[in-house]
Amino acid sequence: MTEPVPTSHFTDPTVLVTLTGPDQSGVTTRLFHEIAPYDLEVIDVEQLVVRGRLILSVLLTVPDDMAGLERTVRAAGAAFGLEVTVEHGTGDNRARRVGRAQVVVLGAPLRPAAMAAISQGIKDDGGNIDRIVRMARYPVTAIRMEVSGADPDQLQADLAAIAYEQGVDVAVQENGILRHAQRLVVMDVDSTLIQGEVIEMIAAHAGCEDEVARITESAMRGELDFAESLLARVALLRGVEASALDSVYDTLQYAPGARTMIRTLKRLGYKFALVSGGFTHIIEKIAAELDIDYYAANELEVVDGVLTGRVVGPIVDRAGKAESLRRFAGEAGIPVKNTVAIGDGANDLDMLAASGLGIAFNAKPLVRDQARTSVNVPYLDAIVYLLGITREEVEAADEADAS
Repeated sequence: MTEPVPTSHFTDPTVLVTLTGPDQSGVTTRLFHEIAPYDLEVIDVEQLVVRGRLILSVLLTVPDDMAGLERTVRAAGAAFGLEVTVEHGTGDNRARRVGRAQVVVLGAPLRPAAMAAISQGIKDDGGNIDRIVRMARYPVTAIRMEVSGADPDQLQADLAAIAYEQGVDVAVQENGILRHAQRLVVMDVDSTLIQGEVIEMIAAHAGCEDEVARITESAMRGELDFAESLLARVALLRGVEASALDSVYDTLQYAPGARTMIRTLKRLGYKFALVSGGFTHIIEKIAAELDIDYYAANELEVVDGVLTGRVVGPIVDRAGKAESLRRFAGEAGIPVKNTVAIGDGANDLDMLAASGLGIAFNAKPLVRDQARTSVNVPYLDAIVYLLGITREEVEAADEADAS
């Protein structure tokens, strides 16, 4: 069993040694080798390289021969042409403040004004930025900030408003061990996983695409009850050959980055589910193609190879999507708080609210304003940055699989 750290360790004198300058091989090894003879402890180490510039900071307990230590580290730095600073203090080894969160900012492009506004918002909420790491440079810039001292829920509410004003996206997640647990990702399909609306594509075969599109738009804005709108739209499809569904499937286009997101998270043991107000004939084929674990959708009635204009069985509506998320989480043995839901329409709101991380993806204003997290770049794989995965890690995994 791990023994508790004595309180005195948080107030003992410390010394912070920082080396900065051109990055070179062997700097870290040389520094630790040179200070090894001193009777001291290594408390903390952080190293960062940006565009070939090294910043290496080492927090140490104070040895008996402090003057000797300072001469040693300055000589080690000079051997590499690095600038060395030595700072004395106490209490630098204290635990992080309560209210730890991960704040991820997405921009395309990401401007200095946006970063200034976000960091000011964190400060205004009582937060401190402990660490900043770049998650991706293209096709969007993604920056992750580790924040302590601020309530994650308050941060999310305040930073979302700032992000909207600055034209960037921001996601806040509370840090903790559950952030590393296996997750279930539940996705809407139309205008989320795929580009466009399936029912409108089917309606094109019936010559009523514009009328169906108007009803769809009203339903997605929350102006119409989804179930009523679905029945009204399906009624317009009466007489369409069932083979049209196969034709629609053959022309589907996935959102940019969709396959990358699914492939990447599948490597990590994530489960996936599709929960759609669309139709099983299409959804089951998508699920098979993308190795999706679960799906729920509506069933079109077909008689003698022709659509009757009716739906068979219960309708997967707004409430049905949230219930499907809970059911699939139970079947996967994954707590609901470890689910991620992604959607764009009003009928996705209950599902987004029920999940541990609800993401409005290129959503209607009503949905964007109510969702906990909003992503407005067109790349679905930007979701992986919110989950702590870098672009470099994605590309390295793809290269390893290809070799």
